[in-house]
Order: sequence, then C-alpha cells, then structure tokens
Amino acid sequence: MAKTSPAQFVREVRREITKVTWPSRKETVISTWMVFLMVIVASLFFLAVDQIIAFAVRLVFGIGG
Repeated sequence: MAKTSPAQFVREVRREITKVTWPSRKETVISTWMVFLMVIVASLFFLAVDQIIAFAVRLVFGIGG
C-alpha cells in the first residue's frame, strides 16, 4: 500500500466531496419531519404494547393494582 502525503490526501478528499450529491433544504426539512413523525408513531405503539402487557400481567397474577 503506497503512502500518500497529507497534502495529497486533502486534495483527494476535496475531489471526492465535489462528487457528493447534497440534499436540498426542502429535502432535509421533509426528512427531519418524517423522522419526528416515525418517532412519535413508534412511541405510541410501544406505549400501547406496554400497557397491554402490564394489564395482562396484573390480570394473571393479580398484583399491582
């Protein structure tokens, strides 16, 4: 494996960065809101599942309430 100088490394990194397709502001905002929405949906789902399991445990063992 050939060693490259730090200057050569920086040049190659800059060249690769120009090839990256960066998302637009609109795409970033939409993606951010989609993540927030999915976090809320997942949280509500796991809250419901947790409540159902807790109810079943209380029903079976007669404890906690």
